[in-house]
Amino acid sequence: MAQDRRSPQPRLTDVAEIAGVSMKTVSNVINGNVRVAESTRERVLAAVQTVGYRPNLSARNLARGRSGVIALVVPRLEMPYFAALAGRVIDHAEARGWFVLIHETGWDRAAERAALEAQFPQRIDGLIVSAQQLQLSDLQERTATTPLVLLGERTFGDAAHHVAIDNAAAAQLAVEHLIAQGRRRIAMVGSSENIGDDPRMRGYLQALEAAGLAADPELMLPIRENSGEEGELVVRTLLESQVEPPDGIFAATDWVALGVMRALHLHGVHVPDEVALVGFDDIPYARAVTPSLTTIAPDRSALAELALRMLEAQINATGGLADPVDETVPFELVVRESTTQIGGAGTS
Repeated sequence: MAQDRRSPQPRLTDVAEIAGVSMKTVSNVINGNVRVAESTRERVLAAVQTVGYRPNLSARNLARGRSGVIALVVPRLEMPYFAALAGRVIDHAEARGWFVLIHETGWDRAAERAALEAQFPQRIDGLIVSAQQLQLSDLQERTATTPLVLLGERTFGDAAHHVAIDNAAAAQLAVEHLIAQGRRRIAMVGSSENIGDDPRMRGYLQALEAAGLAADPELMLPIRENSGEEGELVVRTLLESQVEPPDGIFAATDWVALGVMRALHLHGVHVPDEVALVGFDDIPYARAVTPSLTTIAPDRSALAELALRMLEAQINATGGLADPVDETVPFELVVRESTTQIGGAGTS
């Protein structure tokens, strides 16, 4: 009687038999331990699909002294950027057989510090942390040895592995686009008093300077939190003041930009005819609003993959951990209706 290739619990021996290779070769292909000829690898993977074999990740991780779980630490998962980022991290982690535990810190420094020390109910093999409030001293005082990769605008020198986009260059590109549209009084919503710690603010100022435009302090609008409500509040206050209104606005995030757009609409200011608006992050809502939002789009897939690759290298290190590295991934300016009339539509 012919063997049922789709038995309820396919085994490694079933894969080896169909592929015509040894069990050791199958193990090498599945675990990626050694280089295997491409034709052999393809044959083994095809056999894996044929029999429906799924490796016992729990047993594999137990044998390696690992949990197979990593933690992704973000401020709030309800924020569209972090939700989209989490999706990409999960996708790329699953390809490695890792489970992702998502933890929220609520923008709280103490919570971020606790995450650095891997204070979770279960054991984790590595940490990816979107640092919002951490200070360099927090990293220098860290006692946990759990592999760590930081995300976000801020860098910490050689204190930890870090991956992000070049936020200053991205912000500069956004403002240069506004200038290219003929805008000269350009506000920044989400500015910071400490330029050194705010690469997006730095990029905004660099673009103005390169174009010979004076930076107007009355158009640099700080916000208390990254939210649409805060973006709406500061722009409404600006429009109701005696300050000459801007003809262009760069918002530090898309979420803030949506609040800015609401304030402009409620005051009868047309986008982009009277005020052109650029956001940052390319959240899904940026494509759905009217007018659709011009924005900076980070390559979230590349960001997730590089962060996981950094983490993987630390987890698999046998000769001591390599020195921390700071790397960037690509971004692009996505031009939509909030800065230019596309197809004759798009005013609010």
